[in-house]
Amino acid sequence: MTSTGGGDGSWLRAVSGEGGRGPLLARGGHLVHGARRLGELTQRRPPGITGNQWSTALREGYDLVVCAADTARPVFAVEIGPVAPAGSAGQRAERLKNAVAEAVGLAVLRIGSPTLRADGYGRRIVAYVIDARGYAELGAADPDDADVSPVGFRDILGRLPDGRTGHVNDLGALARAAAVEAYVSRRLVDPLVRGLHVRWADGPAEGWSWVEVRPGACLVERVTVHEQRVSAGVDPGRLAEDLAALAVGERMAALDTAEPVLTPRDELLADIRRLESRHDEMTGGFAFAHLCTD
Repeated sequence: MTSTGGGDGSWLRAVSGEGGRGPLLARGGHLVHGARRLGELTQRRPPGITGNQWSTALREGYDLVVCAADTARPVFAVEIGPVAPAGSAGQRAERLKNAVAEAVGLAVLRIGSPTLRADGYGRRIVAYVIDARGYAELGAADPDDADVSPVGFRDILGRLPDGRTGHVNDLGALARAAAVEAYVSRRLVDPLVRGLHVRWADGPAEGWSWVEVRPGACLVERVTVHEQRVSAGVDPGRLAEDLAALAVGERMAALDTAEPVLTPRDELLADIRRLESRHDEMTGGFAFAHLCTD
């Protein structure tokens, strides 16, 4: 069963849509609201949080808030954007916000990306997560035949926008199709968007994706997915990799108008080898050792 997070929600308040701030989206028994401060989501200070921590954290916010349609109470909040640098004021504020969210039982899905933003992709990502969670909640992945492996939300096959049959719930599908078109028009030297993903034992899932733009030079994206008291309904590592492919697609779209920041292929290979060397820190190990060979 997919976690909805948040305990009994007694510390959380119903989200108001007054003042022209109605929901952005209604889907699967949920209402999706735009940016809200933490102070708009909780109704009183919980034990263990000091007054200073409380007043500071309440000013921090989230990009999107998914609420139950029947109660209007938050089910989970969503953040999409760059991860604050280690040791920065932004990281300290994030830790404080995390502590208060934990104390009030607010579930949070954090997507760390230098390229993706809530304004451009928030509704699409949240709709995907709501659908994936609904699929898991309803047990739609459980086959009638016990000898048949269940089909997960991410593995459902269907017709893609370009007419091919493929995984319709791959958020990177359009980027993969765009890479083929860019290769045909000679804007890329390789038509494949490649990738990997890992799950850190004491941290988020992480996905990498890349495409070779020029001989020996790649456009690389890395995305983290941190589930805090909430499940995205799909494996977070695969979600992170798909989101990284989505980000690659965003940057490919600008190839004709801006000089891309590219990573030498040798440098990328060295990074993958360093990642593989940390396999003991991962849940499930490192399944991409084949990428460590040139």
